[in-house]
Amino acid sequence: MRILYLHQFFLTGAGVGGTRSYEFARRFAAGGHAVRMVTAGRGTRDVEGIEVVGVRGGYGDYMGATAMGYPRRMAGFAGFAGAGAAVALRGPRPDVIYATSPPLTMALPALAAAVRWRAPLVFEVRDLWPEAPIQMGALRRPALRRLARALERLVYSRSARIIALSPGIRSGVLAAGAPAGRVTLVPNAANLALFSPALDRRAERERLGLAGGFVCSYFGAMGEANDVAQAIEAAPLVGDVEFVLLGAGKLRPALEARAPPNVRFLDPVPDKSSVARLAAASNACLTLFKDVPVLATGSPNKLFDTFAAGRAAIVNTDGWMRELVEQNEAGVYVRPRDPRDLAAKVAWLRDRPEEADRLGRNARALAEREFDLDTLAARALRTLEEATG
Repeated sequence: MRILYLHQFFLTGAGVGGTRSYEFARRFAAGGHAVRMVTAGRGTRDVEGIEVVGVRGGYGDYMGATAMGYPRRMAGFAGFAGAGAAVALRGPRPDVIYATSPPLTMALPALAAAVRWRAPLVFEVRDLWPEAPIQMGALRRPALRRLARALERLVYSRSARIIALSPGIRSGVLAAGAPAGRVTLVPNAANLALFSPALDRRAERERLGLAGGFVCSYFGAMGEANDVAQAIEAAPLVGDVEFVLLGAGKLRPALEARAPPNVRFLDPVPDKSSVARLAAASNACLTLFKDVPVLATGSPNKLFDTFAAGRAAIVNTDGWMRELVEQNEAGVYVRPRDPRDLAAKVAWLRDRPEEADRLGRNARALAEREFDLDTLAARALRTLEEATG
């Protein structure tokens, strides 16, 4: 097949952030399919058989985008939608169009390309937009809300297939009117080769100057959706535990300003292998979100990286994420907005190192059993093939 892949935030393993599109696309290319990736950036280059076409008009760093104000962020989304559409309407005719969201504005170049090339569209929903920005207070004007919901319904109705990254996202897509037979669940994947319990924990601790005690890490965005403050407030209650936080975002400066002595913020890292080494140096890894209902539907990279690393996962979101860690005994759930509960659960793991290790082994087994990259990329490819008939 000739696949036109649209994703504003395309990252390879040389970057820090979600690499799902890269991992899927390079597997498609290795299988003999022609993949043309349209993304934010400049110039055209070959990446492991993927033709990557960079377009100006938007930013390509999602984590950096979380440091921007909402108006600037929305302007960047709109800019890429226009520039991306111009590129998607040129070039060889694709057999299928694969577009990934957020942002929801990705629907505009995707729909335009589907009409131009008379090709089926597969629309991937990684987060429920516009519901997420509405609940987060970013989309307040009633007229804009109505317009966004109309775009959501339109792209779902015109898509031959829809890929949802979690059961909650699938339910949201169905609630917006998508036919159940068109919606496929392909969750985020665990990079079992990069993140591994076999990595040397001691070497990375020595490099970072960490003591030999219990280490609890967070890696990811520090924006409005992420409740990293819960870790900051819990840390003084377990002063002998080291909290190591890696990431960028709008709220990082304020969080650093009030961090207690046992919280360390790491400088930005050049690639995802650095994140894998931090996970290996940890005893447990945090996945923290604000207590906003739509955020409970997510499928966050950091959680699946934690599973692959074979570390106990600590989540503060009810729903699917809680079910994954509790039903598979791969970590613990803590109440959102409750630093004392987080401190108590961290102390419980600290005092039971054998139990923390057991949860980590279960997490790795879960990743291998259900979230292997090869398996999920193959499922996505089957969905593209089904869309072409």
